[in-house]
Amino acid sequence: MTPQKLNKTEKKAALALASVFGIRMLGLFLIMPVLAVYAQDYPDYSPLWVGIALGAYGLTQALLQIPLGMLSDRLGRKPVIVGGLLVFILGSVVAAQADTLFGVSIGRALQGLGAIAAAILALAADLSRDEQRPKVMATIGMCIGLAFAISLVAGPLLGDIIGLSGLFWFTAASGVLGILVLLLSVPKVVTTSARRESLPVLSELGHLLKHKQLWCLNSGIFVLHAILTAWFVTLPMQLQNAGFESQTHAWFYLPTLAASILFMVPMIISSSRNNNSVQWLRFSIITLIVALLIIAIAGQNAWLLVAALVIFFTGFNFIEASLPSLLTRVAPAGSKGSASGIYSTGQFLGSFVGGVVGGSVLQFFGLSGVVVFCLILLVCWLLISFVMVNPAGVTSVSLSLPGLTESKAIKLSEQLLTVTGVTEARWVEEDQATYLKVDKKHYDEKAVNQLLKEASVA
Repeated sequence: MTPQKLNKTEKKAALALASVFGIRMLGLFLIMPVLAVYAQDYPDYSPLWVGIALGAYGLTQALLQIPLGMLSDRLGRKPVIVGGLLVFILGSVVAAQADTLFGVSIGRALQGLGAIAAAILALAADLSRDEQRPKVMATIGMCIGLAFAISLVAGPLLGDIIGLSGLFWFTAASGVLGILVLLLSVPKVVTTSARRESLPVLSELGHLLKHKQLWCLNSGIFVLHAILTAWFVTLPMQLQNAGFESQTHAWFYLPTLAASILFMVPMIISSSRNNNSVQWLRFSIITLIVALLIIAIAGQNAWLLVAALVIFFTGFNFIEASLPSLLTRVAPAGSKGSASGIYSTGQFLGSFVGGVVGGSVLQFFGLSGVVVFCLILLVCWLLISFVMVNPAGVTSVSLSLPGLTESKAIKLSEQLLTVTGVTEARWVEEDQATYLKVDKKHYDEKAVNQLLKEASVA
């Protein structure tokens, strides 16, 4: 019988890796709610440089996300993660000591060079069984969301005490803490994951870029993070102009985030129970559009700004939580690692484009220009979403078949396709494994095990 709970190793790995990922993302997120305010103290201040400093890490993350994931397959997960955290610490120190926004941007770009997301997720996959892996990944995902929420509250509070330079020193210290947690708390690998389900494979990237449903998801995550970064080029200043000092922004974000989560939870429950994620996705895109329209007319009206924040974060949090799930269900069998690599690249590239374009548009066209830029992106995404369909309730299963000849493996894959609940079966000789997509409700695991037993005997 398939175990239903995480074992001791999986629990330890999930908590430790979630902590490492969360600590690192907290360091990246902390300056988002305060940079636009404190950047005015630098001699080369301009909205464009604010945008570049906000988004610089996204460019280097996007460039190295897939290569460093692949490198972790050769050098090992922990060496790549430690190396990435050391580079992150170096970038934080450079930004802390910078006396210009140009220097801060260089530091932010260095922070992004430590692109460890793929290696951490691959290590999480190595340390968990197929049937328990979604729980481990969900724990990491929740920790990233928590890091973002904490940063919106902690950034203004800490910034008022230690300033922007102090925030970067804080992130450097968080990088050191991340290394200690990794080395002291993450268990040694006891299970080897199916490589293609956790890491990108270069030969698959071109094909996946043309996959219609994945293209919609990749476009969506690009737009989502582009508008988020562009928005934070303007939002802190708008709050300040409405009479809120930077240190009080934390108490502005906290209740709006809490309210947005309350509104988001029923949406998540409905999309999970009724398999209508795409419909809720379109609704969430519309909420983002409404929030930006309110921002455009809010001016210095605090209540309108509160309403806009609640509406925006309701849509944002739902989309951020639901897109990875859709990606897992849409990605072809044995290609989840490659699909995730492209997805993450699009996410960080969106942050870079949003920061740079948002900053330049603000400088030359003001707040209304930023709103128009974001609205154009959202309307395009809304139109693209009508190409999407709700995927079937499937999950991935990998079957290690060492020593099986190619002809027998192909024959076995054909037989597996006849089993109730199996929708895809793909043999990969390089991995000596067959990857399945299965309908969770109708999957006949006993029939699959019987075929595997017969194949091994033959």
